[in-house]
Amino acid sequence: MSNSAHHGAPYSTFPAIFAQFSSEDLVLGGGVAIFHLASERVVICSAEDHHGRKYYFLPKGRRDAGEESGRGAEREGYEESGYRNRLLPLPTKHQQPQAHPRVSETPLTAEAVWMQMMPLCYASKQYVLYWYIAETLPLELEKELETKAGEAYKPPPPFPNNLTLRERVQMEPTGYEPAHHENTGVDEEERTYKSHLVPVHEAVQKLGKSGVMADVIMRGWKGIQDRYAMEEGINSHSPEQTS
Repeated sequence: MSNSAHHGAPYSTFPAIFAQFSSEDLVLGGGVAIFHLASERVVICSAEDHHGRKYYFLPKGRRDAGEESGRGAEREGYEESGYRNRLLPLPTKHQQPQAHPRVSETPLTAEAVWMQMMPLCYASKQYVLYWYIAETLPLELEKELETKAGEAYKPPPPFPNNLTLRERVQMEPTGYEPAHHENTGVDEEERTYKSHLVPVHEAVQKLGKSGVMADVIMRGWKGIQDRYAMEEGINSHSPEQTS
């Protein structure tokens, strides 16, 4: 697990390492923080341990064979929380090269905001988990992706390149609650998970301020604020001051 999860550091303090894992010893996965932009809330899940104690977490899981990690994160977000979602492009700092032509020095991207490396509980398997930022879907898209019980999951189309966050919020009527779907878990354990759409500060508190999942939410929230500011051409980091 990341050093920050143990010691409360906001960024990884481990030096870069060399490591090699063959395909039979490597598991890739994705997790996601799902924001409802209009109400400035985020989805977290809860479950109980073997002692009946409740704990909170962000939805995550292994990607399917041939599935891209970001797409896998969207699907796992839906399966574990019941909220359909799509990755949200943000002005996230990253080290990936830009495809030509380079249209902007600060392009929007849906790159992962965190990566964790964790051993699995059996043998010597290595789990590599990428964390992404996403948003809930508008009502029209929910209807388009609706499936009957037992049908295959339908991935959502990407967030439109020409859509601003303000325009996205205006697509929803006042007081709109994102659709929550029941019984989306793919196994017995996942079907026991509960999901909660809560204010950002509450989510951070419940997840534990020093952990990676809390930092995923804080990075996502900051990225959303930065995108608002970038689109409106102002210096403020927040459309509205909240927590």
